[in-house]
Amino acid sequence: MSVRVTLAAVVACAVAVSLASTANASAPTLRDLARTVRISDPHVSPDGERVIFVESRASLDEDTFKSELYLLDLKSTHIRPFTRGRDHVAAPAWSPDGTAVAFLAPDKDKHLQVFIAPMTGGDAQLLTHAKDSISQFAWSPDGKTIAFAVADEAPELKGEAKFNKIFKVGHTDLTETEAQRPTHLWRIDVAGGDARRLTSGAWSLPSSLPPGPPSSPIKWTPDGKAILFVRQETPETGDQDKARIQVLDVDTGAIRDLTGARNLEGYPVISPDGKTVAYWRNRDGKLWTYQDVWLAPTTGGPGRDISGTGLDRNVFGTQWARDGASLLVGGNADATVGLWRLTVAGQATRLDLGDLVPSNGYWMAYDQTPDGGIVVVAAKPDHPPELYLVPKDGGRPQALTHENDFVTDLTLARSEVVTWTSPAGRTIDGVLTYPADYKPGVRAPLVLYIHGGPNASSKRQFNLVPQVMAAKGLMVFEPNYRGSDNLDGAFYASIYKDAGQGPGEDVMAGVAMLTRRGLIDPKRMAVTGWSYGGFMTTWLAGHYPVWKAVVAGAAVTDWRQMYDLSDGNVGVVGQTGISPYVPGGLEANWNQSPARTQTRINAPTLIMSDTGDFRVPITQSFSLYRALQDNHVETEFYAIPTDGHFPGDPVQIMAVFDKWIGWVEKRLK
Repeated sequence: MSVRVTLAAVVACAVAVSLASTANASAPTLRDLARTVRISDPHVSPDGERVIFVESRASLDEDTFKSELYLLDLKSTHIRPFTRGRDHVAAPAWSPDGTAVAFLAPDKDKHLQVFIAPMTGGDAQLLTHAKDSISQFAWSPDGKTIAFAVADEAPELKGEAKFNKIFKVGHTDLTETEAQRPTHLWRIDVAGGDARRLTSGAWSLPSSLPPGPPSSPIKWTPDGKAILFVRQETPETGDQDKARIQVLDVDTGAIRDLTGARNLEGYPVISPDGKTVAYWRNRDGKLWTYQDVWLAPTTGGPGRDISGTGLDRNVFGTQWARDGASLLVGGNADATVGLWRLTVAGQATRLDLGDLVPSNGYWMAYDQTPDGGIVVVAAKPDHPPELYLVPKDGGRPQALTHENDFVTDLTLARSEVVTWTSPAGRTIDGVLTYPADYKPGVRAPLVLYIHGGPNASSKRQFNLVPQVMAAKGLMVFEPNYRGSDNLDGAFYASIYKDAGQGPGEDVMAGVAMLTRRGLIDPKRMAVTGWSYGGFMTTWLAGHYPVWKAVVAGAAVTDWRQMYDLSDGNVGVVGQTGISPYVPGGLEANWNQSPARTQTRINAPTLIMSDTGDFRVPITQSFSLYRALQDNHVETEFYAIPTDGHFPGDPVQIMAVFDKWIGWVEKRLK
């Protein structure tokens, strides 16, 4: 989904697995969140000898995550800081000759600007002076120019006009306080000087709102004569489906379509010889289908889907091999994340990553070395994400960083992938984390910890929250339900026009499987989740009166409100199948809404939401709160005074999970 630039990161939700404890091991706590170093955005130098990447650390005194660039030597694995004291650094990019690194960092007005740091040492130099934050940039192939994207300046108003802040509303969310301004392309010489505008108009390059992938990157053609970018017909988030790839002639300013398609195109990358563009597009051009890899000639012409049959995965990340014969692509797969070599003919070969789970927060954090190796940010079942080198021809991945080795001092609970048969006859999976003190034959209290998305999945990888729950004697079950993107496209698309009933049946079939195995106490169960996980929580709480506790975070309760007020707004029809304001639409949306049955919820319910949530507006949580109060259900509602879909500061992240875990522990134990 297209979204605004943000400095806050959204906490990732995954799953953990056991390891034998050491003599000095201690139980995991939420305070360990502040010890975890976040690693992201690795880029291999043109000579293949070094990697530049981002490390983010929690600062509890300032309640923020501070990020800096680090440089790693691939031969020695020696790491050194590349930037210092900048607090927030993002999007590192090597110059084509490898003599400098450009990156985004705040200026004195806290706007993200492009800085350039020479590899020979010395301070990074401020290159751009945009009036707003730059959302992305790209070096030209000769290294003399940088193209960048930034929102148009707000008009300067004087006199009485300064107080007239009325603005026209379009397909935006209820948190907006001004009209959305288009984002356009500029270029600036690396040697300095004024930036020159390349594009203009009421249309816009897409921006980015988490959770979701970053903005679709701009790409130069290898000859430096053209730039590929994605055009969205308005800057408004509800129009993000109206996106198509265009080609800009840098010298003349002429712009043309790449394929002639009018929707759902994005993330172009150009083959090494400059002749072919690989890009993402939803299968069959439908909102409710997988993102596939498509190819089109750079000169223009219809695209062809090369991954829909041979791979059949929801792709995230696309990089060409140096020979141009294949691409490296990633995506969720079963209870992990896979990487594949995808040929231009559509044949996919999955790489053996062992127990590595590459980071996939709707975007793959990897890069390739000149000899075909892969540098990737990945977690293990018993270890938070680190940077790894995966050899070209297979072999054991090598850990390049050890920033999160504190985890070896923790006693981790055992977990495993479990499978069961859904009511639709599919074999589906999830992750089960046992209580740390689990004894065979004991029926443990169960916490359902349901992932959001729904185009996401639960994975067998380290995650602190299930481990903290397990340390308190709780069994944690993270099911992958209909609509998750860890199986094939048909499984994903089956949620279309069936937002709750089918997925709910899948989850409850998983609970029944655990009950038959004698693992859980069916009289002590809690259902919890955030975002679409919150939707599933309220759906299950209203349809199955078996719960002793409910935690509904940023819960979708009414699809009509989502259509009216969220950043996706009119795009919700890609989920429910119909606008609520056309014949038959209101009933169809209401039948798929948990609000229809929320008066049946009888379990003690904790509700949480950000006050500035653009994805699932807090109005949905107020509706749930009123309904439960009016029916005398024990309920507490906590608002987090922050923008975004989940708090991005460490103190409030820990506070959210502290209330979450405390609520279920008290009522299950």
